Amino acid sequence: MTTSTNQPIDDQVAAFLSHLRSERALATNTVSAYKSDLIQLSDIVRGASQSVLWGQVNERCLEDFAMDLVARDYNQSTVARKIAAARSFFQFLAEEGVVEHNPAEKLQARRVGRSLPDVLSEQDMVDLLLAANARPEAEGLRDRAMLELTYAAGLRVSEIVGPTGIELASLNLDDGWVRVLGKGLKERIVPLYPGVSDLLRLYLREARPTLARRNHRDRSGSCAVFLNARGKPLTRQGYWLALRRCVAKTNIYSRITPHTLRHSFATHLLHGGASLRHVQELLGHASIATTQIYTHLTNDQIHKAFESAHPRA
Repeated sequence: MTTSTNQPIDDQVAAFLSHLRSERALATNTVSAYKSDLIQLSDIVRGASQSVLWGQVNERCLEDFAMDLVARDYNQSTVARKIAAARSFFQFLAEEGVVEHNPAEKLQARRVGRSLPDVLSEQDMVDLLLAANARPEAEGLRDRAMLELTYAAGLRVSEIVGPTGIELASLNLDDGWVRVLGKGLKERIVPLYPGVSDLLRLYLREARPTLARRNHRDRSGSCAVFLNARGKPLTRQGYWLALRRCVAKTNIYSRITPHTLRHSFATHLLHGGASLRHVQELLGHASIATTQIYTHLTNDQIHKAFESAHPRA
């Protein structure tokens, strides 16, 4: 998702930008970068709400923000800059008495490329999907369909929900594929296996209409496939909350993000014998070099299995 610096900004963000110009005398381009970064932070923190309550933002919420930046495949310097902007902003809010303390004080940029991505085992993936199914009524069916689709097609969270998320016209369940709008607004077609197509049909027939009827303000309806409890398009923050609820019902204790499902998709395909080139196409990577990290991951797992199983290792 691209962030427009022309969209309305929060009053506290505006006050901070004014502080940067008048008291710190920062260059126009630097202030513009701060503005873009803080609008992005506002969008993620706000979620489905109309306004941002900065005093309610805690360390966990900001960790989610940092992980979201990594999940978008920003380079390391961009992630570091955006996190630095968040730290400076909250320090300003603390000094102005808007918040009691700076929740971003210990926030760190995750070092991209220094570690292998986290993945779930195939059994953990099954457990997570079953946990999603355990939530009652329409939201449970939505969560199961949404997580199953994420894993089935290896999608980024921005390709599922939000401004560039999947719309109804993007699905062709009879032929088994979904049209995805990826990074750089590049389209790709991703195949779906029959099981996920059937699950999506069930969600669209039985759960989505129930959710859509709850939106009393917009009678025209939304084109988004996944809706929240009020019948509005589900946001990235809403996806995170749904995922957390599902994880909490499992015995999985490692940290899981929406991108973990994408990593698991790629790794499981390579374990099953898929070619690196095919995985690259399915993930929508511009360069096969980006996809090659999963070969390192599978090799690392093979070595660990060897060392734990071989009697002479």
